[in-house]
Amino acid sequence: MTLPTHAVGRRRARPAIGSQLFLVLLTVAFLAPVVWALLSAFKPANDIIRSPLLFDPSTFTLDNYAAMFEDVPIASGFVNTGVVLVFKGAITLFFAPLAAFAFAKYSFIGKNLIFGAVLISLMLPTIVLIIPLLLEMKELGWVNTYQALILPGAIDAFAIFWMRQVISAVPDELLDAARVDGCSEFGIFWRIVLPVIRPGLAGLAVLTVMNIYNDFVWPVVIASSERMATLQVVLSTLSQNITGNRIGADYATVTGELLAASSVALIPLLVLFIALQRHFINGILAGSVKG
Repeated sequence: MTLPTHAVGRRRARPAIGSQLFLVLLTVAFLAPVVWALLSAFKPANDIIRSPLLFDPSTFTLDNYAAMFEDVPIASGFVNTGVVLVFKGAITLFFAPLAAFAFAKYSFIGKNLIFGAVLISLMLPTIVLIIPLLLEMKELGWVNTYQALILPGAIDAFAIFWMRQVISAVPDELLDAARVDGCSEFGIFWRIVLPVIRPGLAGLAVLTVMNIYNDFVWPVVIASSERMATLQVVLSTLSQNITGNRIGADYATVTGELLAASSVALIPLLVLFIALQRHFINGILAGSVKG
């Protein structure tokens, strides 16, 4: 028995509606804590504890933000994180595609062995590398310096792997045509390969910024002084800073300022992701090419 066309259409539409409903519920579940934190940061500190789920626009205040900026050196945390982002991100986005270009488009002795070593390094947990890196930084006299925050891990194994997958999809004919025209090997990379892999590079840029911005374990080990503390380290010691700078600071005060600081720290990443969402999605798709 053959069902009418309109009945088949309805049956096919049901899974789509169900999937969309599931995605909406999942989105709400993920965004609800973020929205709550952003709104609660504008509430009086005592109201956050007394009625955490109620939001009265008439009581919204900037007191939590004002007190937080007085008690917490969040500005220096932003500056240090910004410096690390600019220099470490630049190193990653230049040298990782360059290394990936060699792995994707050149044949040389030990190529597979070296690339295998790069992939194996992805399996090493960060905690295993901390002690050797810390001892190395101490011998170099780089403890509590920007060099120690920037250079270790700047050329990331995942970034090389990601870019190799993307560059492998670039047609060899383009490169051969550039060689016939007299273009140098670096010129081929700079003028031919980079414009083609721009979506994948944009996706890598977003991931790199997020990883550097959210990095906590290495900065808290190597940058023990308040002067060199990055934003995540400042946030981790926020409670101590508040109670140390304000006598009699209670739990409500700490919670209000903590929400204010978290909201301020969230804004840059939120703006970055919204602005580069399309490039990030295209970059994810470009990185899924089989090499």
